[in-house]
Amino acid sequence: MQWKAFAVALLAHRTAQQMMRFSCSQLTIERLDPLVNPGVVMTPHVHQIVGGNSFKASMNPSSHDLVKESTCTSCTFSEDFSNYWTAVMYFRARNGTYKRVPQFANVGLRAVGGITVYYIPPYDGKTNVTAFKPGFRMLVGDAKLQTSQGMQRQLCHRCYTTPINAGVAGISGGAPCTGNDTQAFPARACPGGIRTTITFPTCWDGVNIDSPDHQSHVAYPASGTFESVGPCPSTHPVRLPQLMYEVMWDTTPFNDPDLWPEDGSQPFVWSTGDGKGFSQHGDYLFGWSGDSLQRALNARCNNAVCGELKVQTSEEAMRCANSQVAVEDVDGWFDYIPGMEEM
Repeated sequence: MQWKAFAVALLAHRTAQQMMRFSCSQLTIERLDPLVNPGVVMTPHVHQIVGGNSFKASMNPSSHDLVKESTCTSCTFSEDFSNYWTAVMYFRARNGTYKRVPQFANVGLRAVGGITVYYIPPYDGKTNVTAFKPGFRMLVGDAKLQTSQGMQRQLCHRCYTTPINAGVAGISGGAPCTGNDTQAFPARACPGGIRTTITFPTCWDGVNIDSPDHQSHVAYPASGTFESVGPCPSTHPVRLPQLMYEVMWDTTPFNDPDLWPEDGSQPFVWSTGDGKGFSQHGDYLFGWSGDSLQRALNARCNNAVCGELKVQTSEEAMRCANSQVAVEDVDGWFDYIPGMEEM
């Protein structure tokens, strides 16, 4: 029944908008961040990372070629050696201890945790976009944010209110960051888990593959939205595909109200130490082989089916995993979240 609902929803979605949607299984979970903290082992907070297995503490674009240095990728498309990463969700029990919340594969996909990645061309079906360039990287969100003020667009949480059909369009909700989706963590237990959506800016200055804050070289449309094919600002005239992550968090083992705080407040915390939900963020290092991404975007490939690209099996993708460089336990019950001793 769940697959039938998904198939119907997917067919309707295809007629509305074509987009690349594919899974990237877990590559590693650890305290590394080559974008914000290059060269540092044991960075301030834990990330979950997917993509090419050349991921390491230092990935300077002048010396690190993700395509040449990776021997496998945890993503569906075998020409995609990019790295994608986010913060990690933890559960805080009534006794004050913490446990990492596991992830599950999005509807219709097979993966070990990880991230569902989208590359979305303009919604009018005819406007073209420019694929990211070698060495390109960017960050969306703010790991230090504690309020909704200053939060970037289209970063949100979705509470799945039924234990089945989580993620099925039309059953679990509409477009991301609409309806009952929230910037903060959901205030109540979610029978089907929680989905986080992270959406990146879609306009580029056309010159810089990075910037000091990893954000200033990209921007949002000057008016309207990407979905309405709003124009890019003159400072950032190059239209990019919309890159979006979805992460499915299996909060269901923690829905027992006896485990929650006595006052009934929600118990989830980002690995940044944020118990409100505003600090979720996403990092991206481009690593597609040659012009493969541009060809796929030009062809308006749909979901994980693309005649322009090489596809590997889910089993091959799931076998691509790294051992920790920043070696520590991230899966036990802890008195504090790794890196958050002073929280």
